[in-house]
Formats: sequence, C-alpha cells, structure tokens
Amino acid sequence: MIAEPALTSAGGGGYFMAYTGNGNPILYDFFVDMPSGKIQDVNLDFFSIDVDFGTEKQSFQIGKGAVAVPGAVAGLLHVQKLLGKLPLKEILVPAIRAAKEGVILSDIQAYLLTVLKPILLHSEKSREIYAPQDELLKGGERIVMSQFADFLDALSHEGVDLMYKGEVATIIANWAKEGGLIVKSDLENFVVKERKPLKTNYCNHEVFLNPPPALSGILIDVTLSLLETRSNAKTTSPTINDLVTACDITNQLRQEELPDGMVIGLTPPTQQRSFPSYVERFTQKMVGRSDLQAPFSRGATTHISILDKEGNGASVTTTNGEGCGYILPEAGFMLNNMLGEEDLNPGGFHSLKPGTRLPSMVAPTIVLKGKEPVLLTGSAGSTRIRSVIVQLIVSVLSKGMFIEDSTRAPRLHLEGNVLHVEPGISEIELKELEKWYVVRRWEKQNVFFGGANSVTTESGTGDPRRGGYSIIC
Repeated sequence: MIAEPALTSAGGGGYFMAYTGNGNPILYDFFVDMPSGKIQDVNLDFFSIDVDFGTEKQSFQIGKGAVAVPGAVAGLLHVQKLLGKLPLKEILVPAIRAAKEGVILSDIQAYLLTVLKPILLHSEKSREIYAPQDELLKGGERIVMSQFADFLDALSHEGVDLMYKGEVATIIANWAKEGGLIVKSDLENFVVKERKPLKTNYCNHEVFLNPPPALSGILIDVTLSLLETRSNAKTTSPTINDLVTACDITNQLRQEELPDGMVIGLTPPTQQRSFPSYVERFTQKMVGRSDLQAPFSRGATTHISILDKEGNGASVTTTNGEGCGYILPEAGFMLNNMLGEEDLNPGGFHSLKPGTRLPSMVAPTIVLKGKEPVLLTGSAGSTRIRSVIVQLIVSVLSKGMFIEDSTRAPRLHLEGNVLHVEPGISEIELKELEKWYVVRRWEKQNVFFGGANSVTTESGTGDPRRGGYSIIC
C-alpha cells in the first residue's frame, strides 16, 4: 500500500487464498460491497475522467459516489488473527516506518502514477502526497505518507474496530455525507467471507480457484476443463491453437450463459447440462463466434504469492481500482472507485442492492499435488488475469517449464475477435489463427498482458512486465 500506492490501498478490497498444509485451501473474500446510501438523497459526487494509457484512452468514474465499502483492512486483519504467528503491532512496524520515512518509487510505479495522474492530482490532499513539489513524483524519488503512518500506528493498537466501528469509520461516514453513498452501518456490517475455493483438475493436479461471486475462477475452470478434453491431453501439451480455441469457447460461454456477469449462487458451468455442447464446439473448433468486448483497463491491482518452509502458502490480491481522487482526511489513504468501474457493475452503475459484494476477475490461485503446494500465483491485469493464470498453469504443469521461464514466456490474450500476442510466438501458428482472428502483434512484452507473481517449492518469480520481484530467505 506504500510501495505500490497507485495499485492498492487500505481503502480497497481483495482476496486471500491460504493453505496451511492440512486439507484444502480457504478463500477469504474481503472485496468491496455496495453501500446502502440512496442516490436520490444525495447530490452524487460521481463524474468521468479520462486516463491515457498511451495506446488507448479510457474513461473512469471517480468521486465520492464511486466509493464502495472497503474491505482490505478487515480482510487482512481477519486472516492475521486466524493464521498469523506474530502480533499485529510487530507486523505493522516496517509498514509504519516505510510510510513515515518514505519509499523510493521504482520506474514502473512512477509510470503508473503518470497514467493515473488526473485521478491522483484531483484533490489538494492527494497532490500533497503524489506531487509534493507541484510536480508528479518520478522514479527514484521518495513517496512519503505520514498520515497513513499515523493510521497504521493507531491500527496496531486499536485493531480492526478503528476502521469499521471507531474513529476512522466515523471519518469515512462524515466524509461521504456530501456526495457519497457509504453510511457508518455499511462499515459496521462488513463481513469477511470465508469461502470454499472452486476446485478443478488439470494434468493430475488440483487447481484451487476464486469461487463466486468472483467471475474469474469459473471461467478459468471452463478453459482448463476444455483443454483436458483433448484426445491427447494425457500425452501432449496444448498447442497455441488449442489454447486460443479454449479461450474463445470460454468467451462464448460467458456471453451466452453469464450475460449480466453476476454469479452469486451459480453452479459452475462445467457442472451444468449445457457444458457438453461447449466441449463439442471446442472439439469441432467452432471459433470466432464471440463478440464479447470487455472494458479496457490496465488493472490497478497488486499480487503477492508466499510459500514458507513449513508448507504454508498465501496467494493474495488486493486492489483500489483507480482510486476515487480524494485522500481520506486524517487517515492519509485514497478510497476506491469500484462503483465507477464498468466491468464490476455489469448491470449499470449503482444498480446493485445494498450489501451486495461486487463481482471481480481477481484470481488468487493455488495448485496442489497431493497435499504439496506446487504453484501459487495470481496476477494484476484486469480482463487479462485469467489468460495469464491459464497460460502459467499450462506451461508449468503440462509443459514442465520452470516458473522463471514460464513467467517470461510470450503471452497471448483473446479479446472478442482480436488476438493480442507478444513477440516470440510461432508465426506459422499465428498465420493459421489469422483465418479466424485479427492478430495484433505487440512489439515487446507489455504490462497489458498482466503481472503474474508466482512461487513454487523451488523458486519464485516476479513478473518483469509489472516490476515484480522475488525474495528467497
């Protein structure tokens, strides 16, 4: 929240998949909720702002009316209380020090600040953090978040109640009165959900995925299950054509079976009567039929994968959206803009019932062989997240690649009828795919294709596309 301040925040939400070496992993869902304030009762502070990604522009909705009920603090402290070995005060000491003394921005983090510049410089308090000398911070410069340090210090003493029942809850509710929808009872009633991960089998391994109401897990399940139906699945790895076809059929299923994007209480598509028809489409290569175009986004998300020597594992993804444009008074962090992200509100902005947990493409993932964790991974990258996860799983489990090589291998992503590819994929295979798709060849590897940070029992790798790194200690 300090080292990647444009991507995640105490004002956002996320998911934490934990494995303790006994039984199956557990998914802790602390993504954001729809607040209960009534639009007709407020002069909604909800407006569009353009963000320039260089090759494309996208409009985001920000403002106080874009803020969903944040869950990050509740979720992380919930998991720490259940599974942590160190006291909270000790855990927060390095973060407090980093926020107070500052952290040197990497070039990639500085670049992300420039991308989100209109949002980060929208308000005076935000400018004090991100442009303290009236100019946006650059790579190599130090970002200081002194008020956030004070918030963390108070959190280390008062615990989760500070954010959801105490002083900060009151600050959020009062701040939201002019233009926002969050009321104090939304914070008081926020619940971290413990969910049973969705499990699918691939290449004689158990893959544990983010379950509904997240959308990511069921779609990854569909793609991997289609690849397992290949007649030679037990003896050969999927080809590029196989992979693209499976992604295409998955997109078709999403468009036809999940048009509104809401999957609460849904039986996974692979367990429904209609799934054999999609297997037949995959077998017959009935491709090029989906015109599904997801909203463009770079994905303001951060991911951490951890495995310790005792076999405990954590796959954690958190996000702040792009941020609402305002720093919370006295707390020093920016709240989310999840109610202003089109892909999280498929039924239209502010259309969800109060208390509804928003859907997400976030996909923390754990792969087991027996009871041994073989791969923990997850990614930033919005709509590209599931493409990244599938390709990593295929390359590690089916092709036997080391995680370093798998992470750095060229990637592809199918969006509608446009196939995006990084350099290094066989031109012979791409020429074949041009019969059905418009192939967009990228000149070099790009953050567009996500940032998977992964760990195995042998090593870990941070994705260079997103400035990721690994530590072994």
